[in-house]
Amino acid sequence: MSNRIEGHRVVPRAEWIEASKRHVEMEKELTRLRDRLSEERRDLPWVKLDQAYAFQTSEGTRTLADLFGGNSQLVIYHFMLAPGDEAGCIGCSFVLDHMQGALVHLEHHDVSVVVVSRAPLGEIERYRKRMGWNLKWVSSNGSDFNYDFKVSFTPKQIASGRVDYNFKMQEPWGPEASGVSVFYKDEQGDVFHTYSSYGRGGEGLLGAYTLLDMVPKGRSEPATGPKMQHWVKRHDEYEGSAPAAPHDCCH
Repeated sequence: MSNRIEGHRVVPRAEWIEASKRHVEMEKELTRLRDRLSEERRDLPWVKLDQAYAFQTSEGTRTLADLFGGNSQLVIYHFMLAPGDEAGCIGCSFVLDHMQGALVHLEHHDVSVVVVSRAPLGEIERYRKRMGWNLKWVSSNGSDFNYDFKVSFTPKQIASGRVDYNFKMQEPWGPEASGVSVFYKDEQGDVFHTYSSYGRGGEGLLGAYTLLDMVPKGRSEPATGPKMQHWVKRHDEYEGSAPAAPHDCCH
């Protein structure tokens, strides 16, 4: 990365403006392409869910349909926190830091956001309080939800050396994976699975990356091996970080 900084080309402002004009046309092309992709995503066929699924919440057992609250659209973030884990996945925690700030806007735009993990509710609540988040976070422990949505894998699946993740068979790295799933509930109460995204498909949730892509050093991540984990920490683990201020829980 230093080679892109040291000795970088410096030009008069007029030349910089001309180069920026050419670049903004590329940005506009990407924006138009993203708009078309989003439209195609919304046009994807849906799957009606006949299985109710049961989740443990602070109000007791709730079904998937219950998680919508008063909204017709539901975004579930599949957070990597398995039973017995001392702390949640660093990357998932990075995502929730971003989603926390957007929550109030989404909830007032017919979208409910719920985080789901396989860990028991008590373990989830302990980590949620540590992080200071007030997103609704429920446990799928004891149900097939995580397995059906391809974000948890059985010991047998892992031992086979191949798991179904991100719409393809690939080598497993552990029993848990991350992702986002979207659902719609109609006026009759029927629930439909409309979309899921895994791996780097969820990168659009990370506004920090958008800003890093604008600065001269970019993401400063290694070409191989762990990328995000190379620099991201849980927000209370950076040197000099103060404990997270507690939020009133919206459970």
